[in-house]
Amino acid sequence: MGKIAVGIAVVCGVAVAAAAAVVVHRRMKKSGKWVKVMEIVKDFEEKCATPVSRLKQVSDAMIVEMHAGLASEGGSKLKMLISYVDNLPTGREKGLFYALDLGGTNFRVLRLQLGGRGRGILNQQFVEVSIPPNLMTGTSNALFDFIVAELAKFVSQESSDYEPNPGRPRELGFTFSFPVMQTSIASGILLKWTKGFSINDAVGRDVVAELTEAMERRGLDMRVSALVNDTVGTLAGARFVNNDAVAAVILGTGSNAAYVERANAIPKWHGPLPRSGEMVINMEWGNFKSAHLPLSEYDLEMDAESLNPGEQIYEKVLSGMYLGEIVRRVLCRMAQEAAFFGDTVPPKLKVPFALGTPAISAMHQDTSPDLKVVANRFKELFEISNTSLQMRKVIVQICNIVATRGARLAAAGILSILRKMGRDTIKDAEKQRMVVGMDGGLYEHYTKYRKCLEKCLNELLGEEVSETIELQLSTDGSGIGAAILAASHSRYHARDD
Repeated sequence: MGKIAVGIAVVCGVAVAAAAAVVVHRRMKKSGKWVKVMEIVKDFEEKCATPVSRLKQVSDAMIVEMHAGLASEGGSKLKMLISYVDNLPTGREKGLFYALDLGGTNFRVLRLQLGGRGRGILNQQFVEVSIPPNLMTGTSNALFDFIVAELAKFVSQESSDYEPNPGRPRELGFTFSFPVMQTSIASGILLKWTKGFSINDAVGRDVVAELTEAMERRGLDMRVSALVNDTVGTLAGARFVNNDAVAAVILGTGSNAAYVERANAIPKWHGPLPRSGEMVINMEWGNFKSAHLPLSEYDLEMDAESLNPGEQIYEKVLSGMYLGEIVRRVLCRMAQEAAFFGDTVPPKLKVPFALGTPAISAMHQDTSPDLKVVANRFKELFEISNTSLQMRKVIVQICNIVATRGARLAAAGILSILRKMGRDTIKDAEKQRMVVGMDGGLYEHYTKYRKCLEKCLNELLGEEVSETIELQLSTDGSGIGAAILAASHSRYHARDD
């Protein structure tokens, strides 16, 4: 077929699709189905509404849960876990340190050369490795032997410049992003697996001991100096570059937060108070739940059908794992009750989690006059080509409702931390600056989500206080933070004093 013939065929195909979209839209208007579409959208928007008054109620409820979680184990939906990190980095850390970042189907091994006072990170390298699916449901030994083999390979490829001093093992920070009950800075009992892992013989064991035994089996001379959650690692990484960092939030596939608490404000802490008088708390805020959270029937249905019904409710309305799925469920309802995509519901639209958050981010941020990105995504993902411009505008509207609610609820969570720390007001005309380290693909890449969160936080705090608060992107904070915490908790002199 010649170029002219191909061009004619493409133009004809586009024209046919456009004509079909117009026909579908006209049929909907004639039958009154469009009115039904608008009713569904309006009802959803009302149920997801986040006026300032409601966000302050959410914040009040979260602060109550924070106090309860600090008072006793199991006393709250918020675990408020003691991290045993009572000394955050100062920026003076110096030397060669490693990190192992295990938080999902991939893990990363990092090496950092820290330069000491004012010199920051001189050099860093990392490698990312996929975990074979069979090891995610196998035995503890099999998983940790695989991880250590990759760790040993990474070390074996180093030049002689990275050789440690005689008699001194390499030191490692271990980011382990699964629920653990930490018992010291370098030990923690695995409570349960998440994210598709199911290794029964590891539950109830000390994950640092499991890793250490695997290193001994391999003959790898390396010591775990710090066990950290990814959010605590992000806070440590933020503090290393900015001494005003006192909290961290991860907004990615999941969500969590950590902050610096006064040690004497933790009733469940029974040991001697740390010299610093402070303790980093891992909130596990994804599990927050309150009657004030604006939930729709789509959220409740998604939760009921999830692997953990009744849990992680806060995370399910604001994190990257779920935003696309909520949009898909609304569109399904419109397809079923208002024939939004024609006489039948497109089969691929019925598949749970078929619409990911990267797709809704791209559609929500589509700036083309005819919303071409929306049209292309629906054709690629669901084989739906008969969307009119009016239909595409409705799709963008639903993306906006879901993202706006999530971003504003995340802002309410940050407000809770600031209020708990007494940083939501300016005392004695002293404008003390405060930095919140932010990490996660949702915050980094979904620009409208990020800007909405920042605008809402300013709205909640007021202009004067907002000027003292900075949300600072801390990319790859969890891995880098773990290596830096290994430095700040090193047995050896690791500071440039």
